[in-house]
Amino acid sequence: MYLNCKTWFSLRYGTIRTDELVELAKDFGITSLALTNINATTDAWMFVQECQQQGVKPILGLECRNGAAFNYVLLARSMEGWLSINRFLSKHLQTETPFPDAAPWLPDTFVIYAWGARPLPSLAPHELMGVRPREMNKLFRTDTKKYADKLVILQPLTFQNEESQRLHRVLRAVDNNLLISQLPQEQVAGTDECFMSPYQLLELFKELPHIVHNTLHVMEQCNIQFAFGQHLNKKRFTHSREGDRQFLRDIAFEGMELRYGLHNEEAKKRIEKELAIIDMHDFNAYFLITWDIVRYAKHRGFFHVGRGSGANSIIAYCLQITNVDPIALDLYFERFLNPYRSSPPDFDIDFSWRDRDEITKYIFEQYTTEHTALLGTVATFQTNAIVRELGKVYGLPKQELDKILENPYQVKLGEDGVHQRIIHYGRMLDRFPNHLSIHAGGILISEAPIHQYCATHLPPKGFCTAQLDMHLAEAIGLHKFDILSQRGLGHIRDSIDLIKANQGIDIDIHDAKAFMKDENVRNALRTVNTIGCFYIESPAMRQLLKKLSCDDYITLVAASSIIRPGVAQAGMMRQYVLNFHAPDQVNYLHPVMKELLGETYGVMVYQEDVIKVAHHYADLDLADADTLRRAMAGKYRGQQHFEKIQNLFFENCERLGRPRAVSEEVWRQIASFANFSFSKAHSASFAVESYQSLYLKTYFPREFMVAVINNFGGFYNRELYFRELAKTGARIFPPCMNNSLYYTTISGNDVFTGFIHVEKLEQAWMEKVLAERAANGPYTGLENFTERTDPKPEQLEILIRIGAFNFTGHTKKELLWKSSALLKNDPPEELKPRLFREPSTDWELPHLAYHRHEDAFDEIELLGFPLCSPFEVLQHDQQHYITGDKFPQHLGKTVTALGYLVTLKHVYTAKREPMCFGTFLDRDGNWMDTVHFPDSLRQYPFMKGGFYILEGKVTEEFGVYSLDVFRMRKIGFFEDKVKETGTMMGSLSLAAAR
Repeated sequence: MYLNCKTWFSLRYGTIRTDELVELAKDFGITSLALTNINATTDAWMFVQECQQQGVKPILGLECRNGAAFNYVLLARSMEGWLSINRFLSKHLQTETPFPDAAPWLPDTFVIYAWGARPLPSLAPHELMGVRPREMNKLFRTDTKKYADKLVILQPLTFQNEESQRLHRVLRAVDNNLLISQLPQEQVAGTDECFMSPYQLLELFKELPHIVHNTLHVMEQCNIQFAFGQHLNKKRFTHSREGDRQFLRDIAFEGMELRYGLHNEEAKKRIEKELAIIDMHDFNAYFLITWDIVRYAKHRGFFHVGRGSGANSIIAYCLQITNVDPIALDLYFERFLNPYRSSPPDFDIDFSWRDRDEITKYIFEQYTTEHTALLGTVATFQTNAIVRELGKVYGLPKQELDKILENPYQVKLGEDGVHQRIIHYGRMLDRFPNHLSIHAGGILISEAPIHQYCATHLPPKGFCTAQLDMHLAEAIGLHKFDILSQRGLGHIRDSIDLIKANQGIDIDIHDAKAFMKDENVRNALRTVNTIGCFYIESPAMRQLLKKLSCDDYITLVAASSIIRPGVAQAGMMRQYVLNFHAPDQVNYLHPVMKELLGETYGVMVYQEDVIKVAHHYADLDLADADTLRRAMAGKYRGQQHFEKIQNLFFENCERLGRPRAVSEEVWRQIASFANFSFSKAHSASFAVESYQSLYLKTYFPREFMVAVINNFGGFYNRELYFRELAKTGARIFPPCMNNSLYYTTISGNDVFTGFIHVEKLEQAWMEKVLAERAANGPYTGLENFTERTDPKPEQLEILIRIGAFNFTGHTKKELLWKSSALLKNDPPEELKPRLFREPSTDWELPHLAYHRHEDAFDEIELLGFPLCSPFEVLQHDQQHYITGDKFPQHLGKTVTALGYLVTLKHVYTAKREPMCFGTFLDRDGNWMDTVHFPDSLRQYPFMKGGFYILEGKVTEEFGVYSLDVFRMRKIGFFEDKVKETGTMMGSLSLAAAR
């Protein structure tokens, strides 16, 4: 009888959680239930899964609405009907066309109209008329027995109770961006759309048993047959399983010849082993599709990185999906795939952010929109957003909203009832689904049509996106391909192009092994000259590399893992550094542990270490060892199987004669580490990309830094990368109307800043200006420019102030004076070619004073920073401050330094007190690292960017020097002038007093 139930996935409408709906049905003995969310099928499989677990028969359907207007309910009689419904909904969502008043015929479905929406005699065999309990009085003139097979009970379920009904009204007001007092009645559900028990419904319809019978008959005809745990991904790359198996084998051995040569027996043995496991799971197509994506990218000249646990596979290495040699790094394939792992392997393929959309387009074209969709996700209401939305609903002014936001979960804010309601409903909306979004990089490629499982919509990105999140997709057996974007790859790709254009040199960026051996690259790593380089440029990473004197691949792989938050917070990063500097003093639990963990100085650094220790110390099978790792990381639900492996671990240890106390400590370390361990293959992939970036920065620093800037940086803001570019000796010019493009360009040693960095400059107009220059030649002067482009006054002023017309030889003030006259005397007219150019007016300009600092402050306003060093602009005596390179000479002493703030990292102490780490530049461009403990930070808080006078004690740890700050003061660009003015005013006041 429950044919029209909605959950909170009827976004900004329903209030019932999916599991709560099914639990409610179970508690009242309801044996069959239909989920019909509004224009969405997002939680359909969550509903089916919950129903199967609770012994309730699930029925899947859809409530179709145009805006707030109800059209009809669709019910799927079978999986074919569910496919039809999803296709119908998807077409409507993607084309943004309204639903028709009469539903079209859809195979194996029922349609339920509201009472009176259609004449009863006109209903088709699959069409029904729903009767609400409150509409029963409308039946007295209808021969209901005559139409008994057309009438069903339609009791909508939207909210649980009166409190949820009020929340529903709040959601509708948020959705319509209206004050709750202005909400029209047609925008909200009726007060009767709450749960009625089966007894209540039967009592209401006791005079119409034929309608009850027909309702039950309709529900009996709806059957969704679905088994979880299947593999629903596209199963074949060729036309058969055998074809896939043989093709994968052929290209794997072709790749082996390229990677290892023809006669590497270890590689052959491992390839055979992997092929057998892959075929056993029927994952051949998964590997081949990934290979096909990478093959296309290489054909287009796109650079990629294959990372994640997929780098444990020698077949992935031979297929050039990854560039990590699993033999050289002793990586276990079982970490990636083993006989006990039922889910498909997981490849993360990174592309430049500029290239990813084309890769995605290829996947959709190659595997068709019938079977392909981007993976969706559901964004939930966040605390601050909830408070702001509710504030609008209740008409609160901004200052009152800000007061609540200071502590959104404060129990009392005076006696204001509105405040209390905002806090109350804010708590109720916490984690509520808000809107559909797109997963960061997941793509689904299904064997059956994608609409067999979900509806799809069309976000602005332009690719069909599933109404299905990652967890539900995996639950039903649809596993994503991760096609990710990364700015680090954009740095590399654009660097290669710039080097070719500027120096005529072709770079083989895939020769990473040569980069690792290059002495200059090793020195750059050792001296942490890594700004702009993927994963190794942050202050924390640079400090770690310096502490480890890192100049080789293996150490960099380890550093890429131990820098991870979980490992670092557990103290293992510090332990690794200590053991690295005193390897002879490392106490290994057992000789076997020394053999296994000698490379990492007795510290388990990687997830593979868990597998290695379990395998070699306790003689666990590699597959069991990986199951152990997954279980300890919370990725395995089979507690009974886990306990079996735990028992096997200790039984094997006893059989091997391992001391019980040692075995218990080994088990404890495995258990404490496995939660936050990092895949060695993942770290190795990161390290390869780091070397590629570092090679480019070492040998082509100017082109590399321009590429970093054009990809909008990395860890730091744009200014830092311009500072780094200046260190290379490049001559950096402001945007120039005759030399710059929209992005930053390099020619020889000259770098022209791109117009993209100029605030408030209109992109569309600027692109037209550049197109005009490309078509008709450089601009000869300001008059020529205004004649050809007809600029708006404010846009022309921005260009003049940023220095775009410096080529004219006039100062900015002269140009601004001239532009005022030009725009005043030459009103805009339709741009058209002229047969003759009028001679330029010979303007007589007054003499206008000019100071070079004016350029810097224009740049600060329009770019956000000066192109020259900010220390050149600072009017303050800088000579008596110590610079960062002098810290080693003052170890343990209190010093005063002047720093330009680069970045901050806020953390909490064990007592949950805030403290932070700072990174500054001194006047010579040296780094200065600072520590601000809670007392210091509380007394001397940061006030955004700029210059700070820092007083503190110089400390050192493993060659890394920092300043523990006691006192700190922010100063402005005109600090000395302010002091002089203050002194002068004080003298005048004193004179007046006398």
